[in-house]
Amino acid sequence: MTVDLHFATVAELGARYRTGDVSPVEVVDALLNRIDQRDETKAFIALTAERARAEAQAAETLLRAGADLGPLHGIPIALKDLFHTAGIRTTSGAKAWDQFVPDTSATAAKRLSRAGAVLIGKTNMVELAFGPYGLNPHFGTPRNPWGEDRVPGGSSSGSGVAVAAGLVPVALGTDTGGSIRIPASSCGVVGLKPTLERVSRAGATPLSWTLDSIGPLARSVEDAALVFEAIAGPDPADPVTLKQPAVDVMRGLKRGVTGLRIGFVRDPFCDGADAEVIAAVESAAGVLRDLGGDVIDLPFLEARAALDEEREGRGSSMIMSVEGYACHRALIARHGEMMDPRIRARLELGASFSAPDYAMALQRREQLRISARETLRDVDAAICPTMPTVAPRIADVDVAPVRLTTRLVNFLGLCAISVPCGWSDENLPIGLQIIGKPYDEARILRVAHAYQQAVGMPRYPK
Repeated sequence: MTVDLHFATVAELGARYRTGDVSPVEVVDALLNRIDQRDETKAFIALTAERARAEAQAAETLLRAGADLGPLHGIPIALKDLFHTAGIRTTSGAKAWDQFVPDTSATAAKRLSRAGAVLIGKTNMVELAFGPYGLNPHFGTPRNPWGEDRVPGGSSSGSGVAVAAGLVPVALGTDTGGSIRIPASSCGVVGLKPTLERVSRAGATPLSWTLDSIGPLARSVEDAALVFEAIAGPDPADPVTLKQPAVDVMRGLKRGVTGLRIGFVRDPFCDGADAEVIAAVESAAGVLRDLGGDVIDLPFLEARAALDEEREGRGSSMIMSVEGYACHRALIARHGEMMDPRIRARLELGASFSAPDYAMALQRREQLRISARETLRDVDAAICPTMPTVAPRIADVDVAPVRLTTRLVNFLGLCAISVPCGWSDENLPIGLQIIGKPYDEARILRVAHAYQQAVGMPRYPK
């Protein structure tokens, strides 16, 4: 296998499988070898090598017999290590759960398996998914392929690193306040945060019932769309999914942006952003304009209001802390001394809020969600930086934390995707965030795909 095949997309691998140019078994063996050679990345908490080889052989046998399960048939995938996997250790990034082996698998994992995907391993993550930088003192902090001194972004850190480093073509993550989009931006890959109700959270360790969502990280927008279609849909085990519109994002993916109205939101997403980040997003806006999109400036007062709620301690951070504490108070009581002190403190903060405070935060969120839909009614998508800076240095995050605006999307109940849009002077990736109305994943994927086709695929790290 050539080096560039490690960075092949799902679509490219599928095409080569079907011509017989390469087999799923060969791809799995090559990726496992690369993971072994790049062990310093710490992208994985656990590998499922024996299972992956068996699943790859089964996929190859089916293809040879003319039985094709679809675009993910034989494609290696990785799962953030909070997705329960039957018979496979699932730690959720916590040392206290180092030996936990679930009896059943998460719905998303089951759906990928039914689509023919091959599980190659469980990826590293922030403990209990409660942190934006990707730090984990228990299993090691995954190394950003673009700078070993830089954070990988979290909490889906291992998933972002694994895709960026060519260890796996696609991985699942979760996003409560940016945990898919932040590592996507920091590592230079694509990350899709669907509307919360689109993908079942059943079997995924929760942090916030109000804010958690599940989505893919991949090198191409098309691959993210393929995985999203495979995992989305109603699930009785997660009742919020039961009354949602059907998912069909592939049919219109390649229609381009001609005639689409795209709002450029500067406030508050560009406030305090690095000049090179703003320049990269301005350039991306120009590309979309050249492709036929009608790019306009869009005031988004609800985003500013959501950020103000956050600064006053009444926004998504409160909801995450309160619900996170409710989810994990038993773990704190029994094994609090084994937890990362930063994570324990964030969770225990949830016990300090009153029931009226929490109820008012939920009510204010609902008001802003309704208002945000009205603001976005006359545009097809909105664009802004994913993060105001490139990936910060690991040594700096405790003393100079980065202001994060990704969590505003979760708070307002929207969908969003991060796609690479440029590079800093230090050769660090910059992310463009494309935000959509609830359940409008098809449209933001369409915009992101058109943009990526115009500017080309992300660079390969060394």
